[in-house]
Amino acid sequence: MSTPSVEPVPLPAKRRVAQLAMLAFAVVIVMGAYANVGLAIDKQIPAGMLTYGLGLGGFMLAAYLVLAKFAPWADPLILPLVTLVNGLGLVMIYRLESAKMPGASATNQLVWTGVGVVLFSVTLIVLRDHRALQRLTYTAGAAGLILLVSPLTPFLGKEINGARIWIGIGGASLQPSEFAKLALVVFFAGYLVAKRDVLALAGRRLLFIDLPRARDLGPVLITWGFSLAVLVVQKDLGSSLLIFGTFIAMLYIATQRTSWVLIGILLFVGGAILAGMIFTHVQDRFTVFMHPEDPDLYYKVGGSFQLLQGLFAMGQGGVIGTGLGQGHPNLIPLAFSDFIFPATGEELGLTGLMALLMVYALIVERGLRTSIAARDPFSKLLAGGLSFILAWQVFIIVGGVTNLIPLTGLVTPFMSQGGSALLANWILIALLVRMSDAARKPPPQAIQDEGMTQVFQR
Repeated sequence: MSTPSVEPVPLPAKRRVAQLAMLAFAVVIVMGAYANVGLAIDKQIPAGMLTYGLGLGGFMLAAYLVLAKFAPWADPLILPLVTLVNGLGLVMIYRLESAKMPGASATNQLVWTGVGVVLFSVTLIVLRDHRALQRLTYTAGAAGLILLVSPLTPFLGKEINGARIWIGIGGASLQPSEFAKLALVVFFAGYLVAKRDVLALAGRRLLFIDLPRARDLGPVLITWGFSLAVLVVQKDLGSSLLIFGTFIAMLYIATQRTSWVLIGILLFVGGAILAGMIFTHVQDRFTVFMHPEDPDLYYKVGGSFQLLQGLFAMGQGGVIGTGLGQGHPNLIPLAFSDFIFPATGEELGLTGLMALLMVYALIVERGLRTSIAARDPFSKLLAGGLSFILAWQVFIIVGGVTNLIPLTGLVTPFMSQGGSALLANWILIALLVRMSDAARKPPPQAIQDEGMTQVFQR
C-alpha cells in the first residue's frame, strides 16, 4: 500500500490583489491630503509631493512584497490600515513644518518610516514561527526590565521635559520603553500560559465576584509595585499605566476572571493617589488635570498651557474642521509629537478624528480576530496582548489630550514624529501579521493516490 501524498492549499491570489489595491488606495488618500496642504498654504501643489509619494509608496510596496512572500495568508487589511495612519501622520508633520514649527521634519519621519518597514520585513523573514518566542519567556522579561530601567543609568540616561525615559547614543536619543513593552508582552504571554490554571482558581466569594486566592496575588502585586516605581522614579505615568493595564488585560484573557480587573483598577488608582500625596511631581500632574483652567497653572512652567492650547484647537475645529493647511496647529507646543491628535482635530474636525479612531479600531479588531482564530494558547495571549497594548496606548493619549485622564507623555501610534515609537510599532504589526498568517493558513489537504483509492473501493 503506497503512502498518500499531501497537496498544499493554493495561495489566496485574489486576496493579495485586493490587499495591493487597498494599499494603493491608502497611498492615494495620503497624497491627496498632502496636495491639499500645499494648495491651502501656497496655492500650488507641493514641490516635494512626487518625492514623498514615491518614497511612501515604495516603502509600502516593499512591505507588501515581503508579506506576500513570507506571510501570504496574513490578514489583508492590517498593512493598508497602518499605511493610512502612518501617511496621515506624515502629512500633519509636513503641515507643521510648513508652519515653521521648530523640530517638525517630514523628511526625518519618512526616513524613520523606511527603517520601520525594514524592521517589519526583517521580523517576518527571520521569525518564521512566532511560537519560538515562548521559549524566550523569561529572557524577554529580563530584556524588558533592563530596557525599561536603562534611562536611569548614569551618563547614559537623559531627562527631557521632566521625565527620565530617554538614553543618549551619540547625538541621537532613544526611548527604550517603546521596545520594552513588546518584550514584556511576550513575557506576560509565556508566563500566563504556564500559570493560568493556578491563577484561575477561585477563593472566597464577595457579593457576585469570585475573588482569587491570596497566595496567587504575588504576580499582580509585583507588577503593580514595578509600575509604581516607574511612575515615581522615572516620572513616566504613560509607561506605568501601559504596562500594568496590559498585564491585567492579559490576565483577564488568560483566566476569564473579572475579579482580576477590579483588583487591578483598585491597586493602580490607590497607588496613584498615594504617590500623588507623597511625591510633588505626581501631585503637580494631577493638579493640572483637576484644574487646567486655573490662570496660575496656565502660565506656570509645566502647567496647563499645552493642554488648553490643544483643547482650544479642537474646539476651533468643530465638527468638520478648518481644513488641512488652514488652521493654526503651530500654536500647540509639541504638536508634531505628543499633541499631534489635537492638531489633527483642528484641521479635520470631530469628523476626521472619529474616522481616524475608526481606523485604529479596525487595526485592533483585526488583531483581536487573529487572537480568536489562533490555534494555541500562547498565540491567543500574545495576539490579544499586542492588540490591547495598541488600543490602550491610543486611549491613554486621546484621554490625556482631551483631559479625560492626566497627561502621560505617550505619543499617538504611527502618527507622532519620533523614531523609537514608530520602529517599535512596526515590529508590533509584523508580529500580528505573522500570527495572522499562522491562524488563517488552512492545514494541508491529503490526497489519496490510485493505489489507496483501490484499497478503499475494495
